Amino acid sequence: MRITGGNAARGILKVPKGLDVRPTPDLVKQAVFNSLGERVVGVKVLELFAGSGALSLECLSRGAASVMCIEKSHRHAEFIRSNAVAAGYGEILETRTQDVFPAMRQLAEGGAKFDLILADPPYGEKNVNRRSESFAQQLLDDPNLPKLLAPGGRLVLGHTKRDTLEFVAPWVDVKTLKHGDTLMRFLETGEKAPSTNLQDPGKSQ
Repeated sequence: MRITGGNAARGILKVPKGLDVRPTPDLVKQAVFNSLGERVVGVKVLELFAGSGALSLECLSRGAASVMCIEKSHRHAEFIRSNAVAAGYGEILETRTQDVFPAMRQLAEGGAKFDLILADPPYGEKNVNRRSESFAQQLLDDPNLPKLLAPGGRLVLGHTKRDTLEFVAPWVDVKTLKHGDTLMRFLETGEKAPSTNLQDPGKSQ
């Protein structure tokens, strides 16, 4: 795994071995960040189900101001910290070793806001004729997640094609990137930034 763009481009990332972590492929990362463009520069980022922290480090390499990673596994969290230090971002990447859902509740209660939220959680199963029970759907259903997104911000959510999601209010699906079995959804709440006019080079008019 490598950082694909920005100041730390081509930097190698250490990834935990085993089947309990599924790093976002480099080609998918490139497509996501090409679409986000300048939305990454100078913003506060939250990564949920962070795994190796690859998406977070990609954000920092491309100019994000700070990143918070939420990762339940102590082992994986240590990989995130190690990768951050190796890439030179140890001071601006914070890792919380905690389950995502109570972490989101605590952050929302504390009034935390992020301009960009990234989540590529473990994939769900095929859900024909039933509502999805995947982590991706649980994120969309959680009332704390939209509270964490700053006005004008964006959620990027990964899931598998076999997992059909239901987009509940306030989420609006504004764009989808497809790569193999992976879908990356770009979601907004419809709440506009009060004094900025963010341009999205990847969104069709």
